[in-house]
Amino acid sequence: MRSKSIRRNILKTISTKRKRPFTLHMAPMIDMLFLLLIFFLVAAKFRPKEDYLPLQLSAAQASQHRIGKPEPLTIQIRPTQTGCEVQIGQFHTVQINDGSTEQDLAVLTEKIRDCMSAQKRFATDPVEIICDASVKWEHLARIYNMLYGAGLTDITFQMTE
Repeated sequence: MRSKSIRRNILKTISTKRKRPFTLHMAPMIDMLFLLLIFFLVAAKFRPKEDYLPLQLSAAQASQHRIGKPEPLTIQIRPTQTGCEVQIGQFHTVQINDGSTEQDLAVLTEKIRDCMSAQKRFATDPVEIICDASVKWEHLARIYNMLYGAGLTDITFQMTE
């Protein structure tokens, strides 16, 4: 009997010595860190570069390359009894009548070209259309098509209530 109890004690000590101490497995932890890193890179929303900077260049610097985005050229469209009135910036105003729309749009094209050359603007400069709610859709569409046909590509609409 005594030999059996001695054997049991010996087996117990051997079995307890074989147990390894608690260790952390680093490979799964590193895998989890990389998975989290990839998740946050994919889910992140990066802000666009803020490049809108209103500036006015003097005449001496007008031939140099522009650094920021210039103020948009505002075009206001208001209804009249016979059609609509288009104000380019603060200086030029053109009447567009229902009967002579094509001729009035040709005049509007010339006024916009004159205004852009006087302000030393390019075709890629922004143009902002401010339209009254009661202007006919036909007039607005024709004015927009005329601006796009003149080579202006950055055309936006100001939202009004």
